Amino acid sequence: MNLSIVIPLLNEEESLQELHHWIVSVMNANQYSYEVIFIDDGSTDNSWPIIEKLSHENPNIRGIRFLKNFGKSQALHAGFAKAQGDVVITMDADLQDNPEEIPELNDMILNNGFDLVSGWKKKRYDSMVSKNLPSKLFNWAARRTSGVQLNDFNCGLKAYKNVVVKNIEVSGEMHRYIPVLAKNAGFSKIGEKVVKHQARKYGETKFGMDRFVNGFLDLITIWFLSRFGKRPMHLFGAWGSIMFVIGFLSSGYIGFSKLYRLYNDLPYDLVTNNPWFYISLTTMIIGTQLFLAGFLGEIILRTKNNEERYKVSDEVNFSK
Repeated sequence: MNLSIVIPLLNEEESLQELHHWIVSVMNANQYSYEVIFIDDGSTDNSWPIIEKLSHENPNIRGIRFLKNFGKSQALHAGFAKAQGDVVITMDADLQDNPEEIPELNDMILNNGFDLVSGWKKKRYDSMVSKNLPSKLFNWAARRTSGVQLNDFNCGLKAYKNVVVKNIEVSGEMHRYIPVLAKNAGFSKIGEKVVKHQARKYGETKFGMDRFVNGFLDLITIWFLSRFGKRPMHLFGAWGSIMFVIGFLSSGYIGFSKLYRLYNDLPYDLVTNNPWFYISLTTMIIGTQLFLAGFLGEIILRTKNNEERYKVSDEVNFSK
């Protein structure tokens, strides 16, 4: 199979029929063998009945329905697990991503040697204040932190080699950082393509300003995980040891200084009257806690089990 098109969605009943016809026309024009995997992330409208209807009309349409809204990352994870195509395309269901970009994205994967190609919505039709400026700041911070030189991390339109999506774990709200996850997994050939951005035709965006706050928090998380996720003791243990040693040496100096003054009949203060004593004590306590955090992190890594992150209620057109 040439292509798997993975489309997470939430309450997009107005756009599904049009999106389906648009994708099918592009697939037929290029004579691709394909599958379209719609992941209904807990929609409360008629999105799932429409997906079922489309799957009966077109055997290339597949559907996964979550019991409730688990988030875009979980939807992509479910779609990636099912994808069979040599190249996997992700796109949003709101008609803001243009299916006519798919042939060029596919060509960049197959003929230009990229592991992943991310879309770049260079010209956007979103609000400048609420979307464009925060997005530019977010992408700048992501480039600086991750080392992946992309202009639009959050673009839903991306293309992957199948082997990439089978070897990355998309969880939490990490869908924004799939290129970073791919890089950390060893897929370094990451490209970018300018794509057309369509103005939203139906409904309203499902994402508010809180996505940028969450995005920056996730960026810190992925920075930490990429460097110390497999060895937390190297960070917490090192800093804990340094702080404990500093505190121990400082308190030792304070105690030795008092003994010296006592021995030489010099004036002295009680150790508990010296503010540096409490600073040293606090430093040792914090150092011990950091060391324990690293130690517990190592234990958790070695004992954790992979848990289900979402629940599927229905599937259509997948072979048993």
